[in-house]
Amino acid sequence: MSAIISVSELRKTYVMGAQKVHALQSITLDINGNDYVALMGPSGSGKSTLMNLLGCLDTPSSGNYVLNGTNVSTMSDGELAEVRNKEIGFVFQTFNLLPRLTALDNVALPLVYAGISKAKRQEKARAALEAVGLGDRVDHKPNELSGGQRQRVAIARALVNDPAIILADEPTGNLDTKTSIEIMEIFEEIHKKGNTVILVTHEPDIAEHAHRIIRLRDGLVETDIRNENVVSAFDPTHRYNEE
Repeated sequence: MSAIISVSELRKTYVMGAQKVHALQSITLDINGNDYVALMGPSGSGKSTLMNLLGCLDTPSSGNYVLNGTNVSTMSDGELAEVRNKEIGFVFQTFNLLPRLTALDNVALPLVYAGISKAKRQEKARAALEAVGLGDRVDHKPNELSGGQRQRVAIARALVNDPAIILADEPTGNLDTKTSIEIMEIFEEIHKKGNTVILVTHEPDIAEHAHRIIRLRDGLVETDIRNENVVSAFDPTHRYNEE
């Protein structure tokens, strides 16, 4: 399996007044197509910075990032936006849905930027909502949906462009235990269908679903291990630790 993501000596330094903050010191790693990776680390470890770089939301201070065969390290914001829209689907902890739009219109939004016709947009958005079990909620607005349903809409929006990579930032952070399991079932299905899934989480229970766990500390990779005991969200014997 060839690497869909290849980063080498990636560094990110933020200048804040007279102070320099080295958010990423030097990160070198490969992520293969159809890998399922959990990025972990304490606050300030660099995991959010790394996620922003992997998601083409930011550019590194130095180092190389090759995404699906294209070097994106030195791209302009406009070029990054194009790559982002084509290659990556994002799922955020806070859902990031537009309150005045229906579920269908929220999911169709990335396709507007891709220049796809309205009829095709609605068809694809409806299919994505069906895939996450919300085919009967297409006309509901976010405030008419539960937290778990909102996150499903956000996942459908991430899938609608058929991206190779799904990047999820604390996707169960605002959800209760039962709903978290349901959301992890969806990620498991997405992975089975061939997507590369990268999950940023501070919860060990959530990381157990990934096939590979990368831990960061002080802007460096502390450990990078294959998970020999992958937990399935469909396993009725597994229960999350209640907080």
